Formats: sequence, structure tokens, C-alpha cells
Amino acid sequence: MTDAPIYTPPTVWTWDRESGGRFANINRPIAGSTHEKDLPVGQHPLQLYSLATPNGVKVTIMLEELLALGHSGAEYDAWLIKIGDGDQFGSGFVGANPNSKIPALMDHSTSTPIRVFESGAILLYLAEKFGEFLPTDLAKRTECLSWLFWQMGSAPYLGGGFGHFYAYAPMKIEYPINRFAMEVKRQLDVLDRHLAENEYMAGDEYSIADMAIWPWYGALVVNKVYEAAEFLEAHTYTHVIRWNQEIGKREAVQRGRMVNRVGGELSEQLHERHNASDFQNRTQDKLEKSD
Repeated sequence: MTDAPIYTPPTVWTWDRESGGRFANINRPIAGSTHEKDLPVGQHPLQLYSLATPNGVKVTIMLEELLALGHSGAEYDAWLIKIGDGDQFGSGFVGANPNSKIPALMDHSTSTPIRVFESGAILLYLAEKFGEFLPTDLAKRTECLSWLFWQMGSAPYLGGGFGHFYAYAPMKIEYPINRFAMEVKRQLDVLDRHLAENEYMAGDEYSIADMAIWPWYGALVVNKVYEAAEFLEAHTYTHVIRWNQEIGKREAVQRGRMVNRVGGELSEQLHERHNASDFQNRTQDKLEKSD
């Protein structure tokens, strides 16, 4: 192992604004808002405030899947929250999510609007509200929820652990990269072994467990997060790749992945979504600009 600077923790930790790498400007050790800013509210009962990170994509996929099944009550406005600019610390967003993380959902279909935060909670809320993508059989439902919570517990090792130290930290340090690479490869092996015997995460039924896991681990094996597929030998997890490709072919998934996206190919971006026609209008605008 290469030599690394020796760090001796002080008796009492203090905040160094210069530390933290790529996201140092938005990291802080306290909660609460930094400025007054109301959240916009569109015409639909469901108001989503998000960004197309893997956690944000989970929810837009779910909403687009519900609309594809004909649930008109799942129509939604998706407002862009630029976390790099600190939008998540506005007073309105903190009111929707005191943890200041995307995504946050406000349901205005009830007499008193309901706030839902944490992506897994939003998926479960929508599944129960509309009666979709959550098996009704007790054993299958339990399996689905087990995998949903597996993702919620495992992804921090992939994102805040491996992703941070491999892609975002101000310096490459061998120990944390090795530590979290080992854990991520173990997680991929867990998925690969399971998907060798199951079409989807909860068996033969596509569910919110797939919607939760796909934006993280599906993207990882095709090099769409952290550019680490070669480093992790992602091509060896053939069953995860099969599952990723199968889900990626779904039109609702393709639409959901576009919503609130601000990076990558322009053809894959829809900064805000307020009606289903926004996808078509966005495509038409692109064609007109290319003429």
C-alpha cells in the first residue's frame, strides 16, 4: 500500500470549509435552511422536487410507469433542484424534506398536503396509493420490500463510499478505494447470484425494488456512474447486465431517466416536466434547432 499522510484526529472535530472534494461547497455539519425560497407549485396534485441522480430517477421512473398504466392521478410536475447551487437549502425545500436531500414529493390530492421524503419511502407511498408495482402476496411483497431496503442500506457504500473516494475526492487514497471497491463488488455479486435465478428482484414481477436498484447498479455496470466499470470488472456480472438491459428497454424507464436531467447528452435531458407532451415538445424543439 502506498504511503498516505498520517492523520491524527483532534480531541474535538471542527468544520474545515475547504475539505470535502467536489461537493465541499454544499456540505455542512448543520441542518436547516440557508435562505428563504418558496417551492413552485404546478397544476397537478403530485409535485416532485428533484434532480436526475440515481435517487431522483427512481421516482420519475415510478411516476412514468404509473402513467403508462393509465393512472391519471399520477400526473405530476417535476421541478429542478440544482443541488450544486444549494437549492435544497431553500426554506421551501427544507419544509418538504428537513434532510435537504432530493427527491422530495408533495401530494396535494389530500385535504392537507402530504410530504414524502427519502426515495424508498416515496416509491412505497406511490405503490400503496395506486396499488401497483408492489406484490399483494405476502411472501412476494416481503421479498420486494427486503430488496427495496437492501438498496437503501447498500447504495451509500456505492455512492458516498466508493463513488466519493474513486471519483470525487480531492486525492486518490488507496485504502478507502480498496475498502469500498471490495464492498461494491460484493454487492454486485449478491445481485448477480440473485438475478441468475430470478427475472426481476422480487421474482417474476417487475416492482419498486427494480426501480430502486436499477438507477444505481444498472448504471454502474454500463459505466454511466463514476466511469468505474472497467475498474470493477463490471462485464463479469452478466446477470446484472441482462437485467439492466431488460429494464432499460421499457419506455417509461427511458422517459423517467430524462426528467430533471441536466448532464450528459442533450437528447437525454428534460430539465422540468409538467405534462406528458413535454417529451414530444422537447424532441420537436431539438429537431427544429437542428434544421
